[in-house]
Amino acid sequence: MLLSPNSPPLLNSLPSTTSSASTLLSDLKACRTTWELRHLHAAAIKTGRVRDPLVAAEVLRCAALSAHRDIHYARLVFDQMESPNIFSWNTVIRAFSESGGLAVESVLLYCRMLQDDASVGPNKYTFPSVLKACAEAGAFEEAEQVHGQIVKLGLHSDGFVASNLVRAYAVCGRMEDAGRLFDSCSLPRGSEASVVLANVLIDGYMRRGMVEGARRTFDDMSRRSLISWNAMMAGYAQNGYFKEAVDIFHKMQMGGMAPNYVTLVSVLPAIARLGALELGKWVHMYAEKNCIAVDDVLGSALVDMYAKCGNIEKALQVFEDLPKRNPITWSALIGGLALHGRAEDAIDQFTRMEQEGIIPTDVVFIGILNACSHGGSVGRGRLYFDRMVSTYGLKPRVEHYGCMVDMLGRAGLLEEAEQLVLNMPMRPDDVIFKALLSACKIRGNVEMGTRVAMRLMELAPRDSGCYVLLSNLYASLGDWDAVSMVRLVMKEMHIEKDPGCSYITLDGVVHEFVVEDDAHRGSKEIYTMLEEMAEKLRSCGYTPDTKQVLLNVEEEEKESVLRYHSEKIAIAFGLVRTAPGTELRVVKNLRVCGDCHESIKLVSKIYNRRIVVRDRSRFHHFENGVCSCKDYW
Repeated sequence: MLLSPNSPPLLNSLPSTTSSASTLLSDLKACRTTWELRHLHAAAIKTGRVRDPLVAAEVLRCAALSAHRDIHYARLVFDQMESPNIFSWNTVIRAFSESGGLAVESVLLYCRMLQDDASVGPNKYTFPSVLKACAEAGAFEEAEQVHGQIVKLGLHSDGFVASNLVRAYAVCGRMEDAGRLFDSCSLPRGSEASVVLANVLIDGYMRRGMVEGARRTFDDMSRRSLISWNAMMAGYAQNGYFKEAVDIFHKMQMGGMAPNYVTLVSVLPAIARLGALELGKWVHMYAEKNCIAVDDVLGSALVDMYAKCGNIEKALQVFEDLPKRNPITWSALIGGLALHGRAEDAIDQFTRMEQEGIIPTDVVFIGILNACSHGGSVGRGRLYFDRMVSTYGLKPRVEHYGCMVDMLGRAGLLEEAEQLVLNMPMRPDDVIFKALLSACKIRGNVEMGTRVAMRLMELAPRDSGCYVLLSNLYASLGDWDAVSMVRLVMKEMHIEKDPGCSYITLDGVVHEFVVEDDAHRGSKEIYTMLEEMAEKLRSCGYTPDTKQVLLNVEEEEKESVLRYHSEKIAIAFGLVRTAPGTELRVVKNLRVCGDCHESIKLVSKIYNRRIVVRDRSRFHHFENGVCSCKDYW
């Protein structure tokens, strides 16, 4: 309730009834707490100064927009104003547009102003707040009507109004309209307003996955702000264009633009996915040298980066040094330990998190279930899956069921995995069926594999992964007629297999290789090293596992195919271009094959190198002829 002259606790300390309006205004501007505001408001009511438009407006401003705002109190103040002016309308409309979850109320207030108060009309300060509220509420039709009002009043060329209009269309997903409006804005090229507007458009395009539109807008800018670069970087990373995100990061610095906190948070996920450890280290060092605080958000990104780049020990160190940790930080660490096959450490950290009073989120449970899967801990995996519901009241999502299917499939419990899929409370997605089909391929279960593949083809008829897995299942059993049938279907449907590729980063440059790749400028020395590797492997008793070549060709040709897998080419390049003893880090987009796994173990021993390979599902640390996965992957 509003305070009145009859509020006993405050009467003894109210300002004198002779206080001038100017004194009251000064006191209102200086007040620092909600209690002081209500105290002064009571004084204004008692002295009658509340009827002064300036005093009433200042009371409303303090309640609605100050650091100690109280939106509900502000609404009560506004509703008791006899004839609010446009300043008061703008104040309350803005307040609700900036209060999370109350955007609809802001739009309703705008409509009420138009309908109930003919003496007051919107101005250029009204529309940014209304448009922001429309965007927040997803009210596209209302945004169109507001747009009409803006044009009618001739305010469409105002930079601030136009940028909010473009933003409203962009947030509502109407990028074609947003782009057309942006092109029609008569803003000076390179002006601050045009840069802000372009940034809004870039962000909108990226949110909708329209990467080309964002890049076109970015390239057309005659002047770019740091926000422009950050928006492109974050957008590329969020849409899976990791190499492009890193390229933008480099170009930004070459153009003389210094990275800030947002830049580092934006680029680290891309660095993590590329496995570019040296660049990630540089980012960490840059933050420390430039006094950029490593808080829980940046810290989580660093933990995730170090873990995904293969340096789990550094990830642990960064984690321990953080002054504050949130569930995302714990999730990054536990998920990272799972990637490295350190199931026991992941379980220990989960227990520690619980002991510190942190409530695990559903994302944390994805990490711990993955840890159990990679560690072969089926019993504990079942236990954690049950605890999600029984202890924390979390509803398992399709991702959690996917972890369970993967865990059971790896352990050879195919029937249990299939029953889990059939009894899921939601419709299984293609990822779950792929996990089950992959397990069928590993275990040679053609009957179940064919059944699962049929379901998968119904869900994702143009996904090459399904056809490749089924073809590989038939090929592993030597059923070449069935292989030909699957490949014929792929050809008729114009479905192409995703090519296997591997990355290695040297001196900050990401080098990408595909199978039998000879396009690299150093291909001559790479292939010389591959021949040397093959000779040394043979002298150690290595025999190529030609069963991994799922082609109906002669044994000699199969051996040749195995020799030029992308991860072997990347490792050969690393051996040529780095000093003896240097650790090599390779990232592959597919699961590493059994032959490559065996040969890399021997290469690590022959060349006395530590080789870290991250494939589609986990890390393999090869050292002295042994892999950290203990051949369970």
